[in-house]
Amino acid sequence: MNARLTETVALLDRLIAFPTISSDSNLAMIAELAARLTDVGARVELFTDDTGAKANLFATLGPEGDGGLILSGHTDVVPVAEQDWSSDPFVMREEAGRLYGRGTCDMKGFIAAAVVMARDYAALDLKRPLHFAFTHDEEVGCLGARALVPELEKRGLRPSMAIIGEPTLMGVIEGHKGCCEYTVRFSGLEGHGSAPDRGVNAVEYAARYITRLMELRADLMLRAPEDSRFQPPWSTINIGSLRGGVAHNVIAGKAELEWETRPVQKGDLAFVRDAVTAYVEEHLLPAMRAIHPEASIETEVIGEVAGLDVLPENAARDLVAGLVGANGADVVPFGTEAGLFQEMGMSVVVCGPGSIEQAHKPDEFVAVDQLGACLAMLDKLGAQLARA
Repeated sequence: MNARLTETVALLDRLIAFPTISSDSNLAMIAELAARLTDVGARVELFTDDTGAKANLFATLGPEGDGGLILSGHTDVVPVAEQDWSSDPFVMREEAGRLYGRGTCDMKGFIAAAVVMARDYAALDLKRPLHFAFTHDEEVGCLGARALVPELEKRGLRPSMAIIGEPTLMGVIEGHKGCCEYTVRFSGLEGHGSAPDRGVNAVEYAARYITRLMELRADLMLRAPEDSRFQPPWSTINIGSLRGGVAHNVIAGKAELEWETRPVQKGDLAFVRDAVTAYVEEHLLPAMRAIHPEASIETEVIGEVAGLDVLPENAARDLVAGLVGANGADVVPFGTEAGLFQEMGMSVVVCGPGSIEQAHKPDEFVAVDQLGACLAMLDKLGAQLARA
């Protein structure tokens, strides 16, 4: 390994040791990244959330002003509970050219590479600002980025481009679906299972809600744009979990449903929301309240994150395609924070080391040569930023 790659692997080892599952704090990892960026001369700001247990980091090298570029990544990782790992997921393991550990590809590998390159960037005569944005809670609704964007707007910061380092095998991604997540809580009336007509079974009404979602899933397939490049080409609906009830012989008084939709086009989100709302208000609630007037169905919006729209002109896409030698760009079905930055007026591209096929799985890994390819791209980027 060359010196940069060796340093990147060492930093990734350090970052994997921070168990930044979305339900837990990311402050220790953020402090580590802030210290390293401060040491090379970056101007670092931290933005904590309302709990004080999570923070976003935003750092800048080079001149003040508009027209800069953001290197962006999220610090949180998905849980490891009930996954069958071959080794401790928070102790990085190297084997046969692969680095194993939770977050190696999704997406601490990119963060490690970007922070290692910061020393080289600091030594350049940068003509435009170079920003680093490291966020919390991407895996649970892009909460960190949704909080960071208004902070940047409040400060009048107007970067022109952003590179989101999600795992793409260093391919250039110019578009992806949106990601909208919901938790629906059903409150009915408990009773003895021998008389189900005297209670309001929350699990049964949640099941009816799911049935309606499945009908809408079929409708969305028919709404797929003819020129859709996504696989599948239509907007999707997924049922994540349903919990409720306490025993075989008790009418379930409570139920909680988690589901998501990933729109190909913005109109599909409105179509789903309107249809679900009408079904709840016109069918489910009247039936529940005919037996128990206090019955309720409450929906919590976990996150409604815009997709990354494919645009005919995209300077970030063209820049990164030139850096990695790509002849074109692709689209993906999974979501990222890219759409939030695009809504600020930036041109945005997704490109990073590792494969999304490894993300969220036991024995998640990133190949060492993928980190090398990422460092090569970031090295060429520095030369571009130093040009007038």
